[in-house]
Amino acid sequence: MIKKSIALALSLAASGLTLAGAGDHVSATDPYVRQAPPSAAATGAFMTLKNSGDTDVRLLRVSNPASRLTELHAHTHEDGVMKMRQVPSIEIKAKSEAVLRPGGLHIMLIDLKAPLREGETIPFTLTFDDGSSMQVDARIMRPSMGQMPAGK
Repeated sequence: MIKKSIALALSLAASGLTLAGAGDHVSATDPYVRQAPPSAAATGAFMTLKNSGDTDVRLLRVSNPASRLTELHAHTHEDGVMKMRQVPSIEIKAKSEAVLRPGGLHIMLIDLKAPLREGETIPFTLTFDDGSSMQVDARIMRPSMGQMPAGK
């Protein structure tokens, strides 16, 4: 059994193939956290997740040290009202991207442990459906008109 495992590993190495996790072919661009007012208990984190791999990937969990709870969320329009709902995962299609932005998919930081200061960074650990993970540092930024939802 061990000899077969070693032979398979050597064969993969010789062919140039590797057994990589989603964290090896997903990248995050423009990560930021919306600065919340000092009395706010929650805020959102946003970024673009790019999947350069050949298979679809699902983001299942996110953790960070700034909040007691972190959830994946989406905004939906129901009967003319915009509502925010927790989602079990965010899909990142192969050779594509998932855009996390205000008014759409995003990461919610709930029950903030302390007020957020503009310019500081928060480390996030993103965990994918294959068990791999990656760390993303997101800068805390004051909300601006450019970060506002663009509508539907």
